[in-house]
Amino acid sequence: MLHKTLTKSLIASAVVGGLAMVPAHAAEPEWDFSGYIKLDAFMSDYQDGTAPDSGFIGRQFYIPSTTPVAGNGDDIVTDVHARQSRFYFDISQDLDNGETVKARLELDFMTVPVGDERITNSYAPRLRQAYFTYSNWLVGQAWSNFQNLAILPESVDFIGATDGIIFMRQPQVRYTQGGFSVSAENPETTVTPFGGGGRITSSDGLMPDLTAKYVGKSGAFSYSIAGLVRQLRHDVEGDGNDETATGYGVSVGAKWQLGKNDIRASFQTGSGFGRYLGLNLFNGAVIDANGDLEAIDSSGVTLAYRHVWNDTTRTNLVYSRGWADNDVTLTGSAVTEYTQRIGANFMYSPVQNVTFGAELSRATRETEAGADGDMTRLQFMAMYSF
Repeated sequence: MLHKTLTKSLIASAVVGGLAMVPAHAAEPEWDFSGYIKLDAFMSDYQDGTAPDSGFIGRQFYIPSTTPVAGNGDDIVTDVHARQSRFYFDISQDLDNGETVKARLELDFMTVPVGDERITNSYAPRLRQAYFTYSNWLVGQAWSNFQNLAILPESVDFIGATDGIIFMRQPQVRYTQGGFSVSAENPETTVTPFGGGGRITSSDGLMPDLTAKYVGKSGAFSYSIAGLVRQLRHDVEGDGNDETATGYGVSVGAKWQLGKNDIRASFQTGSGFGRYLGLNLFNGAVIDANGDLEAIDSSGVTLAYRHVWNDTTRTNLVYSRGWADNDVTLTGSAVTEYTQRIGANFMYSPVQNVTFGAELSRATRETEAGADGDMTRLQFMAMYSF
């Protein structure tokens, strides 16, 4: 009897000990759903050209390169849509090795070509971000490491300081340690044909775009310094041999907190960083007379002041400008030399999750030939965040 009892005890101890050696399973994922519903209503006055069709992307939000130039002014047009409404799906899971993995899937309804304003105003969702983070790594589609989100001004428009700011989301692998981060991001080259003409979007990228950024803070002053190096690549002759050029860019951003108010500014310059500035305001390269690629120099600047009147109201003043140093013997004189936008808005939040806003802005675009155009826009918004 004693022998049987002892045997059972030894077996039980062995089973318990064996179970203790089996790794614990990861915890169940935790899910969170958030976002906002936003209605935009705006009236646009194109002073130097015909208003684009209602389905045109420039009628959804301000895109610097789409301001008409050197034409007869059109009547004021009105657009109303809820396409900016956005949804976030966030996931967090504690793993059996003690690490935590987090992920985000983000959708809205902007820029997609399907849908119209005739009957149902139906628009397909589009992917904005889809990434996960593990330890010091980020993998997936996210904001470019070359960008500083902290300096984006509060705006009724989709972006606000569009002309001169770095604005990019794309697939990447990023490593972050403290305030320093590096990334390898999706390559894509945009090219101006020799003599001008339509944009060529090359599909010949090989080397990823490489970025490095440092983010720091001293008291009420925060800042970022970022660099970009990339290979511009395109098969000009269509013979299977790609022509290449080197592109680079530097971006400096800063935010100065003045009590409840703040000043936000940035400056970016480089050669061949093209599509990163002003929603691809300028191309990365132009084809020269020998069929080679020549990088295009471009720069941008933004400045914004935010004044908080009280707990519910605030005002933002925003200025943004982007310009390029085009060699017109290669690009032609019809390409954009610069664009700029100045805007002022008033934001009212009667409760934390609800905001109403009004914004008046004036945008200008000028080509290398001296043809220019202006657009004045009055925009209203109502937004509920959850």
